[in-house]
Amino acid sequence: MALFGNLADKLQETFKKLTGKGRLSEADVNEAMRQIRIALLEADVSYKVVKDFVGKVKERAIGSDVLESLTPGQQVIKIVNEELTSLMGAEQSKLNVSSKPPTVIMMVGLQGSGKTTSSAKLAKWLKNQGRRPLLVAADIYRPAAIKQLQVLGEELGIPVFSLGDQVNPVLIAEEAIAHGRTHGNDYVILDTAGRLHIDEVLMEELKGVREVSQPNDILLVVDAMVGQDAVKVAESFHEAIGITGVVLTKLDGDTRGGAALSVKAVTGQPIKFVGMGEKLDALEPFYPDRMASRILGMGDVLSLIEKAQAVVDEKKAQEMTEKMLKAQFTMEDYLEQIEQMKHMGPMEDLIGMLPGGLGKQFKDAKIDPKEMTRVEAIIQSMTREERQKPDMITGSRKVRIAKGSGTQVQDVNRLLKQFSQMQKLMKMMGDAKGMKKKMRGKGGFKFPFM
Repeated sequence: MALFGNLADKLQETFKKLTGKGRLSEADVNEAMRQIRIALLEADVSYKVVKDFVGKVKERAIGSDVLESLTPGQQVIKIVNEELTSLMGAEQSKLNVSSKPPTVIMMVGLQGSGKTTSSAKLAKWLKNQGRRPLLVAADIYRPAAIKQLQVLGEELGIPVFSLGDQVNPVLIAEEAIAHGRTHGNDYVILDTAGRLHIDEVLMEELKGVREVSQPNDILLVVDAMVGQDAVKVAESFHEAIGITGVVLTKLDGDTRGGAALSVKAVTGQPIKFVGMGEKLDALEPFYPDRMASRILGMGDVLSLIEKAQAVVDEKKAQEMTEKMLKAQFTMEDYLEQIEQMKHMGPMEDLIGMLPGGLGKQFKDAKIDPKEMTRVEAIIQSMTREERQKPDMITGSRKVRIAKGSGTQVQDVNRLLKQFSQMQKLMKMMGDAKGMKKKMRGKGGFKFPFM
């Protein structure tokens, strides 16, 4: 499912009409604003937020510097991009860090929002930054909440502080911070209790935990799938205990994205992290400018590069590039790239980050993880020589490879054909026109996992 899929499609269609015209009239801008208003409302963005946003864009777009410019359509897109970025917080909002460790982060939210999992994901993210986080099981009400956090902590190699489910959460928080201080933990993450709905008892308890822990951040975990309800929850929590930021979960499953576009404008508090999947490394810092670019079809190259840098050895990457340029890319290299891509996250997410309309080219592609596993099995069943020279793989070799990988001969044939296409594509990488023509051609190039 594409991130902000419906909204992105409608906005991009509107801009396509604008950029298709040499000059723009005020009537053209008004019609574009109408389409943008409809697209945002359908994406479940708050009515007031939509009204203010469209008003700001329109005011800037009907100025003479836009209408009389040589590329008015592009100027309007630039304005929408800037206003979208501003709407979501202008720039990345980082965690507040205590001048005297430990930094205390209080995680709050309703039951079912993904609070406990998000606490573990945040701890993993901090650990990856070289920090020493401590997870605290302060939810004594939800059955198995403490056990869930302990299991996650063990999986991640992160300590979990617990006093069981018979001790007051306020005391748990106080003891946990003291424990973290004496054990050298520079971050303490409090996983507090949630409820099925907002009530006075919950808020009073959270106020007690807040008073004793004096958190540097109070992060509200909200499920993006609940749309406008997410914004209402954010408002209620902010009024009651004063949140400092939002963690928006299940953003990868919401094609509308209204909560992401509304929450900052309504609460005044930024989205600090977004959950982009179920895996424990699927938590990312939120960058308003990158998200705006993705919504408008401009891609998100910076995030793509960061994902690659996290899993790819720089020296190996340079060697791989040299091989590609010299058309020396082998099945062995291909297998190594598949391994690296698996660590970068779901293929659909990576495709969505491609710039210049490339993401749109592949947006409807059906990517099957089982096919990726099948491709790996086939390559692993080849001899070293066959991986280096796939042209030598003929009839009897194909039968042996298929048998060894538990696949059919036609699966082997398909992979060999796709690899041949990939090699041709690599040769054309320096020729942008040739690459674009190839991608638009009949059938075009296909990822080997679709």
